[in-house]
Amino acid sequence: MGKQFINLPHVHNYPYSQAVKIGDCVYISGQIGVQDPETGEELTGFEEQCQQCLENFKKILELAGASLKDLVKVNVFLRNVEDYNAMNEVFRRYFPSYQPARSTMVSVLVKPNILVEIDGIAYCSSN
Repeated sequence: MGKQFINLPHVHNYPYSQAVKIGDCVYISGQIGVQDPETGEELTGFEEQCQQCLENFKKILELAGASLKDLVKVNVFLRNVEDYNAMNEVFRRYFPSYQPARSTMVSVLVKPNILVEIDGIAYCSSN
């Protein structure tokens, strides 16, 4: 069983893969959403950063031959506990009928402009 390393084209050159697919499982590295990949515009609000994280997930999963419906587990890291309800609202829009298992933590994130980071695991059976 080989490994497929998945990276979006707009990502900076850091020493990790955005995702690794092994068999039917896709392991997605922590995604942040501080910049619109199309315009380069800085995203400063929590909701827009959270949405961009999940848009990154969609693109990564598409490259892996999967979709958001294939997510089985996500970990959400929030800078501020006050953003918990807003995060739930964003998740309701992206996961209206199928919700992956989730852990949510309040954490000091690596840069002060990062308000949320999300990583996850998807299972995409090749039925």
